Amino acid sequence: MSTGKPPQTAYFSSSLPLCSLQGSLLTLAVLTLFSLTYFSLNSLRSPLPSSSATTQVSVAKLVRDDHKAAKDGVEEDGLYDIYHSPEVFRLNYAEMERKFKVYIYPDGDPNTFYQTPRKLTGKYASEGYFFQNIRESRFRTEDPDQAHLFFIPISCHKMRGKGTSYENMTIIVQNYVQMLISKYPYWNRTLGADHFFVTCHDVGVRATEGLPLLVKNSMRVVCSPSYDVGFIPHKDVALPQVLQPFALPAGGNDLENRTTLGFWAGHRNSKIRVILARVWENDTELDISNNRINRAMGPLLYQKRFYRTKFCICPGGSQVNSARITDSIHYGCVPVILSNYYDLPFNDILDWHKFAVVLKENDVYQLKQILKDIPDADFVTLHKNLVKVQRHYQWNSPPIKFDAFHMVMYELWLRHHVIKY
Repeated sequence: MSTGKPPQTAYFSSSLPLCSLQGSLLTLAVLTLFSLTYFSLNSLRSPLPSSSATTQVSVAKLVRDDHKAAKDGVEEDGLYDIYHSPEVFRLNYAEMERKFKVYIYPDGDPNTFYQTPRKLTGKYASEGYFFQNIRESRFRTEDPDQAHLFFIPISCHKMRGKGTSYENMTIIVQNYVQMLISKYPYWNRTLGADHFFVTCHDVGVRATEGLPLLVKNSMRVVCSPSYDVGFIPHKDVALPQVLQPFALPAGGNDLENRTTLGFWAGHRNSKIRVILARVWENDTELDISNNRINRAMGPLLYQKRFYRTKFCICPGGSQVNSARITDSIHYGCVPVILSNYYDLPFNDILDWHKFAVVLKENDVYQLKQILKDIPDADFVTLHKNLVKVQRHYQWNSPPIKFDAFHMVMYELWLRHHVIKY
């Protein structure tokens, strides 16, 4: 059948002018849209096309200048080589100093358990210094609505001094925290995630174990950051255990006096210490003593050994922590950490491998060879960096910028940013 073709031909023939008109209009629309898009993009780049290159150069220069200023600022402080990220630390630290506020709960018996310990001495002095410094610092606020964090001022060390049993300590802590939860609305807003307490002695850790919501939710600033007490690195803070006041001045540019390869003296109150004494006690190059140096032999002989030694061995005792580490730092003796697990104080800020030797416990059998294999140039660098970190592990009253108190506050400042409920 041929009747279908003429109409079809007629259809195309009659629609050709219309198709041409539509195509022209479509082409014009596309060109117009393209032109508008082009000029809009140009206007976003720069209000004056001729200044585009100048603007890009200026922005790049500002970025370089800011980076250089941050880098120069850290280097002026003599701290550039020891940080994981020096520029980030400097900027965050400055922000902390400007903004950080902590509210201290006022409740509790000020004559017994909830005040600054009377003595800021001994191997648990860190706890006392923190209590005193936070109460007198500019970080403290009397307005809880302005606070970033809330400090629970429990001093279990004082309870121990009064002969309180662990069972009674636990009851005291439970009653105190439950009272804070019922009296104030702040704990319940975050389930305690923006609360923290500080304890250096292990009695404080043990006394709080009976209150799981405190252990799980709040930040614990403790001297014994080990798994067996449930330490959580991203939440809790390792408090440096410092035996203050130091008996002798800090070690510095005294490399020529450091003729002994390694030194340790102490009690065999852990498996690693037993092995250390058994393997190396009679070695001629390592000064290893099974017992503390007898004071009757002369004043401060133990401390003076640190001045004459290149590497000071720091094995864990009854807990992973030891004041011997901060002694080593203070006296300029490169610490040798001998522990399978120790979340070293300020480990997420400072690169410990730049100023210490970090080993596993099983390395004790090759200890001497490991130390002898460290080139002299590397030891000089370790010692140089060690001197730079000394002020981070020094407590002061009143506190001083970059000292132990401020570093602990900085750790807390970092953690307050990640509180989410």
